[in-house]
Amino acid sequence: MTLNISAVLLFGAASAFAVRTRSAGGGAALVLFLFGFFTAGTGAYEPIHNLVQASAEALSALGK
Repeated sequence: MTLNISAVLLFGAASAFAVRTRSAGGGAALVLFLFGFFTAGTGAYEPIHNLVQASAEALSALGK
């Protein structure tokens, strides 16, 4: 079974959680950056999107 989740929805929820728990670490900064990036759709969208997609595919391949 394949589950598809929008990156904006995923990072939005993670950002809301990070803000609510007042996380200030590097992980929270990365989540907030990615949420802003995906919502803005800047010119750097393609390379960062490819990196996130490759990371997701690598993580899913570990479970097989």
